[in-house]
Amino acid sequence: MPTFYDPGADAGEASEALRGLAHASRAFEYPQDMYNVLGDLLSGVRSLRQVLDQLAASHASSRARAFDDHGDHIAGSHEALNAAAALHQAATLIDQAEDRLNVAMSASGRIAWHAEAKEPAEVRRWIGVVFLQGKEADEVLDMIDRDGSDSALGYLKNWDHGDETTDAAMENGHVYEVPPAGPLEHEIGDGDYQMTYSHSFTQVALYRLHTINPEDVLIDDPTAPVGAASALWRSQRTSTSRWFEHPGVAAVKQARGIAL
Repeated sequence: MPTFYDPGADAGEASEALRGLAHASRAFEYPQDMYNVLGDLLSGVRSLRQVLDQLAASHASSRARAFDDHGDHIAGSHEALNAAAALHQAATLIDQAEDRLNVAMSASGRIAWHAEAKEPAEVRRWIGVVFLQGKEADEVLDMIDRDGSDSALGYLKNWDHGDETTDAAMENGHVYEVPPAGPLEHEIGDGDYQMTYSHSFTQVALYRLHTINPEDVLIDDPTAPVGAASALWRSQRTSTSRWFEHPGVAAVKQARGIAL
């Protein structure tokens, strides 16, 4: 805390405060804080100008007590005048710094800082690799009974042709937040793959987890009218229900008498 009467102690406080500011101002988490910092610096520079003038005046007025290390008063008085002149020049330069700080603060005050734009988050979705029913599924179901589900899952991976499979799934709407499965289906996972199968409905399906590039992720437009956004949401929801309907789920609905 400043003493307001001890120049030596208050100079030490000012030095430590500036050291702290130099460290803290290496980065600004909130850019709007810079305006207030400039205001405090401007006040500090004005005080510094006053301090330099007062130091210069004190050197000149105290010449009668000035000596060099050998006791020479004339030499000491001469150095006191040199110090006073240099301090006056420094005060003049501080005036220029104050003018530039004023310009900087005015410009900073005209800035409306916006929140930092966030990069789209990475999104992962399950895509349909293959869906087998009837006789085609019987072969895989027999393999599950005979060799185990891991063998069947490895066999189904042969239907995965990488980007070609991904593109086809995207085009046909076979994209899911979670792999669809009916109440009578078993689910087996293996890394980025998941197999579902049902003896009751004679069907087998394989899904693969796909990472959508951040630049391809759709970002909601905050400037879109509310009415348009609601219409878009209803349209997407209807499309999702139609495109992403899993045949196994549809079969379960029909069996239970709840199909549309």
